[in-house]
Amino acid sequence: MARQGPRVLLGALGLAVIVWLFIKATQGGQTFLTETLNGLTLAALYFVVAAGFTLIFGLMRVVNMAQGSLFLFGGYVAFVAQQHWFAGGTSQFQLGGSTTTSVAGWVVPLMFATVVIGLVGLGIQQLFLRWNQGQDLRQALITIAISVIFADQMVAHYGGVVQSIQAPTSWPNTVTIGSFHYPFFRLVVVGGSAVVIGFLLYLLIKRTRFGMIIRAGVDDRPMLSALGINVQLVFAGAFFLGAMLAGLAGVLGGTMISVGPGLDTQFLLNALIVVIIGGMGSIPGA
Repeated sequence: MARQGPRVLLGALGLAVIVWLFIKATQGGQTFLTETLNGLTLAALYFVVAAGFTLIFGLMRVVNMAQGSLFLFGGYVAFVAQQHWFAGGTSQFQLGGSTTTSVAGWVVPLMFATVVIGLVGLGIQQLFLRWNQGQDLRQALITIAISVIFADQMVAHYGGVVQSIQAPTSWPNTVTIGSFHYPFFRLVVVGGSAVVIGFLLYLLIKRTRFGMIIRAGVDDRPMLSALGINVQLVFAGAFFLGAMLAGLAGVLGGTMISVGPGLDTQFLLNALIVVIIGGMGSIPGA
């Protein structure tokens, strides 16, 4: 019964929030629903960033303060890829760009940026963090320095102009439920991606050998090594996956909102808050 207490309390609070939202929705109408969904879809985007941060920091105990820079860099890589390969992408202050974007014109840059950011994150782990395992302060200082360098280089190469990645024009602009309209990309693509990623990560960490090795490696690395498991290879794969999630979130964010200077710090801080409140290494908490 003692263990059930917190769950019952959380369930009661969740039910109270749902009832409150329903009452407000009936009173405030479409404006309240729109603002609520805006908050939920933005939270879904934060979750995609925080999921990678949870994997790297919460599970592996590796302090990666460059996660926000990887997010922003992923958005820029996808923007440049879309602009060069498919003549897409728009600027908030510059007219031009393609009037139509195919599904491939969005999916291919997304896949390319996700893999590139994964490789960049893997490079950071292999070159800098691998040799400083267990030294949290040194890891934090190194990745903060990398984040500052990334931020300056992105401003130098891409300018201080806010850019946007174009979503496929064949997709509907809005989802219509009765008389209520809401942007399709925010609700279906971003929200759906967060749900799918959360479910798959939970299965990966809790139900697969890879996840068990990660969790065991944090607690007793010498024992795993004695069993013949290449712990460094497993940790490199986990870091690659966490960086890929940051790149994926950058593409989603660049399409839903925009990419521009300052977003790296904003999303890093929110990812930190999510990990702290949700619990170290807890995907459901995130």
